Amino acid sequence: MTVKAWVVTVMTATALTWMGMPLLAQGGDKFTARLAWVPTTGADRANVTGKGSVTATLSGTKLSVTGSFEGLAAPATVARLHRGVAKGARGPALTDLTITKAPSGTISGSMELTAYQVDSLKDGQLYIQVHSEKGVAPDGSNLWGWLLRPAN
Repeated sequence: MTVKAWVVTVMTATALTWMGMPLLAQGGDKFTARLAWVPTTGADRANVTGKGSVTATLSGTKLSVTGSFEGLAAPATVARLHRGVAKGARGPALTDLTITKAPSGTISGSMELTAYQVDSLKDGQLYIQVHSEKGVAPDGSNLWGWLLRPAN
């Protein structure tokens, strides 16, 4: 490679990196969530059972989610990816995920995130919520888990 070709290559790579374009495909950023129930009081307490885990991979702006759950008091009805209004706080749903309609099973799905949602994910504001036929009123909520980077 000539010096001129090398300089052009380096300048192009620098410009693309500065504009936010990755030069090489990456394996993606990994996030995990432990699905657990939030302590409640009253009649709903006996219906809020189970546990699970989810792994999410962010490749560019595409978030792919896979996981499993077990031990619900009744069949699961829906799982959703939410964005909390703050870290650890609940908020509106972004998308539905695919879930096994049983007391135990799998969760999966993917979604293109906006730049704002990518920042929210990296800040620990995205979470998975699982609902079941006997979850907490009014929406049947059962398990929650915030997507966080695993500790190294």
